[in-house]
Amino acid sequence: MREAGTRETSPPKGTRAHTGRRRNEAARRAILDATAALLARPGGGEVTIGEIASAAGVGKQTIYRWWPSKGAVVLEAVADRADEIAPVPDTGTLLGDLETFLVATFGGAGRETVAPLLRAAMAEAQRDPGVAQMMAEFTRRRREAFTEILARGRARGELRDDADLELITDQAYGVLWYRLMVGHAPVDAGTARRLARSLAGAQARSPG
Repeated sequence: MREAGTRETSPPKGTRAHTGRRRNEAARRAILDATAALLARPGGGEVTIGEIASAAGVGKQTIYRWWPSKGAVVLEAVADRADEIAPVPDTGTLLGDLETFLVATFGGAGRETVAPLLRAAMAEAQRDPGVAQMMAEFTRRRREAFTEILARGRARGELRDDADLELITDQAYGVLWYRLMVGHAPVDAGTARRLARSLAGAQARSPG
């Protein structure tokens, strides 16, 4: 069954998928900016390729020439702004940093206009090498940001010296993507806070 909000995930009949053709940077910037603005508009609502093209001042064919799906456009727009959406905080404590980062990350990914499109982008990554590469780079950057938070916590003595930072990172993003893909529970700030407390305490250094 098709997810709500995932229409227009493929080019219309007769158009080509992602060609790899060199993109005009000004048009690319306009498309990504328009996508981000539409996703952030009050009240949400479905974002269509037509709306993106109109807001960016380009034709729909321009978008379909450079991206294989709407999900891929959204993924690149989210990746482009990931550092703004969820920057690496420095609150002075591991729990404070984890809560701040995860609340921002879950809040952005869990939006009604974003979550279905992230699912669509993940599906595209399974069949399109270009989208798979984009997804790999996006996740690598976000994993590095999260691991930086953990490394600082370990340096302050809040995590054990042998704490497995990669595994903790997998747990954090595993919850995010599992909830996004399965849809059995919300991706929201409350979940993010509970997860932060769980991760901060699981491998905490024992007192003394």
